[in-house]
Amino acid sequence: LILWDFIHGVNTILRYIARAASLSSFYGQDDIQAAHVDQWLEYAPLILSGSEFEAACLFLDGYLASRTFLVGYGLSIADIVVWSNLTGTGQRWESLRRSKKYQSLVRWFNSVAADYADALDEVTSAYVGKRGIGKSPAPSLKEKVPGLKENTSGHEIDLPGAKVGEVCVRFAPEPSGYLHIGHAKAALLNKYFAERYKGRLIVRFDDTNPSKESNEFVENVLKDIETLGVKYDVVTYTSDNFPKLMEMAESLIKQGKAYVDDTPKEQMRSERMDGVESKRRNSTVEENLSLWKEMVNGTKRGTECCVRGKLDMQDPNKSLRDPVYYRCNPDPHHRVGSKYKVYPTYDFACPFVDALEGVTHALRSSEYHDRNAQYYRILQDMGLRRVEIYEFSRLNMVYTVLSKRKLLWFVQNNMVEDWTDARFPTVQGIVRRGLKIEALIQFILEQGASKNLNLMEWDKLWTINKKIVDPVCGRHTAVLKDKRVLLTLTNGPEEPFVRILPRHKKHEGAGKKATTFANRIWLEYADASVVSVGEEVTLMDWGNAIIREIKTDDGTVTQLVGELHLEGSVKMTKLKLTWLSDIEDLVSLSLVDFDYLINKKKLEEDEDFLDNLNPCTRREALALGDPNMRNVKKGEVIQLERKGYYRCDVPFIRSSKPIMLFAIPDGRQKSTSIGA
Repeated sequence: LILWDFIHGVNTILRYIARAASLSSFYGQDDIQAAHVDQWLEYAPLILSGSEFEAACLFLDGYLASRTFLVGYGLSIADIVVWSNLTGTGQRWESLRRSKKYQSLVRWFNSVAADYADALDEVTSAYVGKRGIGKSPAPSLKEKVPGLKENTSGHEIDLPGAKVGEVCVRFAPEPSGYLHIGHAKAALLNKYFAERYKGRLIVRFDDTNPSKESNEFVENVLKDIETLGVKYDVVTYTSDNFPKLMEMAESLIKQGKAYVDDTPKEQMRSERMDGVESKRRNSTVEENLSLWKEMVNGTKRGTECCVRGKLDMQDPNKSLRDPVYYRCNPDPHHRVGSKYKVYPTYDFACPFVDALEGVTHALRSSEYHDRNAQYYRILQDMGLRRVEIYEFSRLNMVYTVLSKRKLLWFVQNNMVEDWTDARFPTVQGIVRRGLKIEALIQFILEQGASKNLNLMEWDKLWTINKKIVDPVCGRHTAVLKDKRVLLTLTNGPEEPFVRILPRHKKHEGAGKKATTFANRIWLEYADASVVSVGEEVTLMDWGNAIIREIKTDDGTVTQLVGELHLEGSVKMTKLKLTWLSDIEDLVSLSLVDFDYLINKKKLEEDEDFLDNLNPCTRREALALGDPNMRNVKKGEVIQLERKGYYRCDVPFIRSSKPIMLFAIPDGRQKSTSIGA
């Protein structure tokens, strides 16, 4: 029971049991087999349910045609999970079993049942019931870890196998663009674990592709990390380890664990898909070293080659089919110039540097799940210690592309200003739009540790943001410049007068503002067009007035005449109107609203984002604002009464230059949005 308090979720418990079992094969004989076991734990409950059931049985039948067990040469927890899920489908499996349609699968099922009957009976009665061992629920954000103080924030995620004071994690962005909201999730999760376990956080730039990288991106990634409030112990660069990585590549060639291949790129891709070995796979060590030297020197012959790991071209997991370790690239590197002509791939460099830098847990989004076995196999071939992989779900947003290649297209084709454009999902873009980092952190932590790929709505994020800005932001008034109507108050003050009012009635810290009261005031045309003669309305922060006359020109309201009725009850009026006195001190405003850069909620894998571009993504309207807005600072969030929330992008400089305000979505206004 004590153990049960410390571990949570079916798969976590199964892994623990497998590791603790006396049966040596129960969690695989080595790290590679353990990764295969993990794959079965994750996917078996998914593929053995619903409409995929028969397709899964067909796959399993082929997979087991020449195998006695799912992983290796002995019973593992993977066999237990798949067997239990088949049993849990009840009559559906029994009918297929009797049909003799899947003979290899049935042979395996019967063999496991016969050889391990007693243990499986216990598993079936305890866990299977009528549905099999189900999909493991996402780890709770409120679970406890031994040795840790209770977190009162309500958001807790456990890191498997972690020990307080011994954890080292790394955030490893490629400096080929600015950080976007997806990277922010990875950065914040790494920060969370480093702090939770009193461990270390390394920021490492994965700078292995000189064609895409630059110092500009390095500088702005560091800026974004600071904006996110991520405190790290050290900044490192994969390029710092280029000499050691080259030594490792040469060592693997000498050991026969890697070879140099000159197969054309498209042919190589096709051969990997079909499991066809390269003609160079069995070259001698001497031949490989000779071609490796050509690559290192960047000769014409060398540029035709790459280094590939000699793994397993028949493995069902295609990431293990001799992946590329090194490629030639003549472009100068942003840190080391033209010193090198060969560069390691991410797949080769990442496990090496992780192990070298003392990383204990490598956080990776679940889209890399199939490459976990490759990661462990490469570590094993290198003779390096194991680094635990912790998966989290990738953050996907509606109407949004997060590929840096696609974001770069928008920049290069002048579809946006730059990487900081308020329509971009970059950290700098969404902050410029008006998002508070506290809202982003809360949004990410509320997702928990689920590994399921979810498409998230921007509205949820902006709703959280509104709850943060609304209680504190100052209130101001504006009317559209081309859509305003003058209301003359016949009994209004003969001379304008000023009152000092709070900028926020419930937050003293927002400060004060000077409001001018006069007998000629501007109303929004939208308000003026719906009032009627004799109607009593409320002028906000002043009192009631009665409309006595409405002047029109060809059906368009051009002017109103009314009289103050300050003793009237504001509770009795239907319309509460914002207004501005007709004075010279009013400031010019530019109100900017944005829309998504693409017009489809979710792009399928075979869809081109260029076919789904939104033709109109920015709208701008000129307005007049109260004189107090001269004091609004760049980056400050305000509320324009009855219009919404805005962030000041360009503050007051001079009367001829409008203050530029960016509209901030509040989670309800479907017309205001953000994304790329």
